[in-house]
Amino acid sequence: MKQTEISSERNSSTDAQNLEPWTNPTVVGKPLPRVDGYERVSGSAIYPADLILPDMLHAAILRCPHPHAIVKNLNTEAARKSPGVRAIVSSADPEGKLVIPYPWWVPEGPPVLLFDQHCRYQGEEVAALAADTPYQAYDALRLMKVEYEELSHLLHAQDALKPGQPLLHNTGNLVRRPDTYQRGDLAKGFGEADVLVEETYETSCEIHATVETHVAVARWEGEQLTVWVPTQAIYEEQKSLAATLRLPVSSVRVISQYVGGSFGCKAELSKHTLIAALLARKTRRPVKLALSREESFLCAGNRPPNVMCLKAGAKKDGSLTALEFTNLGAVGAYADWADAAGWAAGSYACPNIRTQDTEVYINAGKARAFRGPGAAQSAWALEQMIDMLADKIGMDPVEFRLKNVPATHPRTGEPYTSIELRECLLKGAEAFGWTKARVARASSSDPVKRGVGVASCRWITEGGPPTTVIVTLFPDGSATLNMAAADQGTGTKTIMAMVVAEELGIPLQKIHVEHADTGTTQYGKSGGGSHSVMVYAPAVRAAAADVKRQLLEIAAGELKRPAIELSLKDGKIVPVREPGQPKNLSELKDLTRREQIAGIGHPPPEPKGRLIASFGAQFAEVEVNVHTGEIRVIRLLACHDSGRVMNPLTHESQIFGGMVMGIGFALTEQRVLDDHQTGRMVNANWHDYKIPTAKDVPFDQLCLTIDPKDAECNSAGAKGVGEIGTVPTAPAIANAVYHATGIRVTQAPISPMQMLALLAARREAR
Repeated sequence: MKQTEISSERNSSTDAQNLEPWTNPTVVGKPLPRVDGYERVSGSAIYPADLILPDMLHAAILRCPHPHAIVKNLNTEAARKSPGVRAIVSSADPEGKLVIPYPWWVPEGPPVLLFDQHCRYQGEEVAALAADTPYQAYDALRLMKVEYEELSHLLHAQDALKPGQPLLHNTGNLVRRPDTYQRGDLAKGFGEADVLVEETYETSCEIHATVETHVAVARWEGEQLTVWVPTQAIYEEQKSLAATLRLPVSSVRVISQYVGGSFGCKAELSKHTLIAALLARKTRRPVKLALSREESFLCAGNRPPNVMCLKAGAKKDGSLTALEFTNLGAVGAYADWADAAGWAAGSYACPNIRTQDTEVYINAGKARAFRGPGAAQSAWALEQMIDMLADKIGMDPVEFRLKNVPATHPRTGEPYTSIELRECLLKGAEAFGWTKARVARASSSDPVKRGVGVASCRWITEGGPPTTVIVTLFPDGSATLNMAAADQGTGTKTIMAMVVAEELGIPLQKIHVEHADTGTTQYGKSGGGSHSVMVYAPAVRAAAADVKRQLLEIAAGELKRPAIELSLKDGKIVPVREPGQPKNLSELKDLTRREQIAGIGHPPPEPKGRLIASFGAQFAEVEVNVHTGEIRVIRLLACHDSGRVMNPLTHESQIFGGMVMGIGFALTEQRVLDDHQTGRMVNANWHDYKIPTAKDVPFDQLCLTIDPKDAECNSAGAKGVGEIGTVPTAPAIANAVYHATGIRVTQAPISPMQMLALLAARREAR
């Protein structure tokens, strides 16, 4: 091929990145069922836990039963002689001292050994083995003899920095230097305020509780390692595995075809994956390692608990004058993030702000990214304080928020590509019947009090490269979409197939999706941070547009008319201006000769000097029984600006699922540690850890959307939706509880026992 031809192709591919958003799409924006819906509901989808390989072994992990202990002696002889046991790995082996890398978003932290003799949380790995059956593996674990030296444990962030407390690491219990941000003059802002409010809020540790627990299947073929694992981040796991095992990246393959829920806990390399790989290498047989439900509660991640102290001031007209937000969060035994305060600096227009995030270690499982990390905890505190200010000056909470909607990002001053927070509040309030509902309250004699609440949210999402997508079109009108994106159950495969169908004018049923396999796809960003659609939709569209360009050039040559006068519709070449007979793709001789056309796409860079953010407002109505303390959510409404809604079905599923998670955050979900004796988690199961069920979810749920017609964010016009669905739900419920009872509940979750205690305290104070 001549150099000029190469340059021409490259320029054409580059031009495909600069596509204008669709004006009248025929596929995108329609409520279409998922392309893999049948496989998921019929049981024919093969999740890693379903995978059975020839000659496969099953692994199990021996875990420390104490929150803080030293392994003084480990005897595995009886376990080695147990029936079916093929290999054991522990700190006595060289590979047992491997260091697990932190994910890229955690910049620093103490070394995390695969098997550390200093166990810092209940459930930390002590040893592991592989046997012929899962039952033989579990039986052999019981034969291992471990001598522990129990140490004093630390369970609360408030105690971590006090003198005389147990130290989890040689560097102390402080994870990193406190992160402080300030703008304006805080003292001046408080002095200008007509009203001041001050309060401390707490959130409990929340567990991801995914339907599918963590699992890994590992197989070696020579020095080539293949791992089947449910993950949001195939390429991050590939890189981490290769670095830890000192292998070339090309020698590690990670496959993640189906993920049974993640919410962030499956976005980084876990010890069980590395253990499965080590045991498979020792035995030269495939090894499956699936965590039990109890293990997933103890060591597979969580939303960290936070203690947040806020002070805020406002003028009588509702203008915020000052906000001070100090957060203390517990990351668990190893480094991660437990921030919350910094989020408040960008939520509302306020000239004088100071925030500080301090994170500490405690003797519990390590935190992990969890849907709306930091923002959910921040909203619990900030959105309640906003209501407190509104109440103190006698202003409607919606009106108060409208008064403080920022025109640009308050922290950086950068403009957004679009911002419809004002419209979310107004449209949501109107559809909810906010004004009427605020007045219609239960009579004083009725023990069941009814109230309504509101909260708003913002989530900044990063798109852009590096990500590569390939779309291949065949003469029979079918196409293959090849991309790295995993589908955590959010409908990513469906959305991207719809983009191909829209751009190429072919039926959705004729598009095959290959994805989430480092051995067959090109590099793509990990799923997380609500950016999957923002990253992959523009890349997929660019690849499909590249195919379309090539195809129309072929058709133009054979039909003797300019390519600009041709279009694709229903898998056929159709003249645009003059009526003519549609031409099947199979009739194009050059296409038939080539067998296929491949297009390559990349997401364009983010717009310079502008931020891409999603916004939303949610409204809740609750009933509180003042005799029993029971709280029932009877109505939820969400109104969100997440850009173009690519598929209303998957969009609503995201919002409704997020609100269910918010109900759990507000009312039921809480990791309970035995504070007075053992320090262990006492509710590491689905019976005692209360996630919302169908009976807790209101029948009356409504999801409204506002499309800002954002032409700057990307060629799909789509912004993120994953996080914002859950961020404002809990504070909206808390504000509704206050409206119903007049009691401000600052500690999540709001249990009936807590509610009764607060009601009793108010009666005694009168």
